[in-house]
Amino acid sequence: MTSKTHIHAILQALLVTLIWSSSWILIKLTIEAIPPLTFAGLRYSIAILFLIPALLKNKTVIHRLTHQQWGRLILLGVFYYALTQGGQFLTLKYLETTTFSLLLNFSSVFIAILGIFFLHEKPAPLQWGGLVVFLAGVVLYFSPFTTDGGLSIGYLLAFCTVLANSISALLGRAINREKDIPPVVTTGISMGVGAALLLITGLLSEDFPTISPGNWGIILCLASINTAFAFTLWNKTLQELSAMESGIINNAMLVEIALLSWIFLGDAFTIRNWVSLLIASGGMVMVNLKSVPFKKKNPTKLRQ
Repeated sequence: MTSKTHIHAILQALLVTLIWSSSWILIKLTIEAIPPLTFAGLRYSIAILFLIPALLKNKTVIHRLTHQQWGRLILLGVFYYALTQGGQFLTLKYLETTTFSLLLNFSSVFIAILGIFFLHEKPAPLQWGGLVVFLAGVVLYFSPFTTDGGLSIGYLLAFCTVLANSISALLGRAINREKDIPPVVTTGISMGVGAALLLITGLLSEDFPTISPGNWGIILCLASINTAFAFTLWNKTLQELSAMESGIINNAMLVEIALLSWIFLGDAFTIRNWVSLLIASGGMVMVNLKSVPFKKKNPTKLRQ
C-alpha cells in the first residue's frame, strides 16, 4: 500500500537523521585532533570500501549508466559530499555547533523554493504552515541570536554549506525519484567522487596528523554506520519522499543533536529550549501529514 510505504520512508529517513546526529557528537570529540578536510576525506574514502561488495553486485547497472546519469551522479558527489560535508567540517572549526546547526536548518527554505521551479513539486498549504512553525521553533530555541567578532569566514562558510546542501537535496531527489538507479549505486559513485575531492584537497592543504587508535575507531564507525549504511538508506527514502519532505526531516537533526548533546555532552537546556523543540517537532509533523490520506472512498484504486 502506497501510504504505508511512504510512512516507512519517513521513519527510515528519521533513523538516518538520528545516525547523522550522532556524527556531530563524534566529530565534536575529535575535530581538534584531526584537520577537517582530511577527517572528512578519510571518513568517506573508507566508507567506499564498505560499499564495494554491493557495487560489484550492481556492476551491470553501472555499465549501463548513460552519460547524463553519470553527469548527475558526479554533480551529486561534488555538492553532496565535497561541498556540503566538507563545508560542515570546515564551518564547525569556526562556529559553535548550535549556531551552525541553526543556520544549516534554513536549507529547507531554499529547498522548498527551488523545488517548485526545478522539480515542479509544489508544497501543500499545510506543508508551508509546518515550515513556518518549524522555523519559529528553531528561532525560539536559539534566540537571542548573537554573533562574536571575527567570525565572518565562519558565516560565509555556513552560507555556502547551506546553499550546497539545498542544491544537493534537489539533485538527490531528481536522481532518486526516477527509480532507475539502485540507491547503493547512487551512494557509491557520488560518494567516491566527493571522497576523492575531499581527501586530495585535505592532503594538499593540511598536515596529516598522528591518529590515535581511539580516533581511528571513531573514523571507522563514521565510515561504516554513519556513512555507508546511512547514506544508502537515505537515497532509498528519496525514492518516496519529496524534496521538501526530505529537507524538513533532515532538519530533525537540530532536535536530535540537542538531545544527544544533553545526554552525552552534558549541555544544559532551559524550559524555553524544550518548548521550542516541541514546536519544531510539531512543524515536522504538519509537513508530513499531507502524505497520509484521511479519506479513502476506494482504497484499491489508490496510486500514490
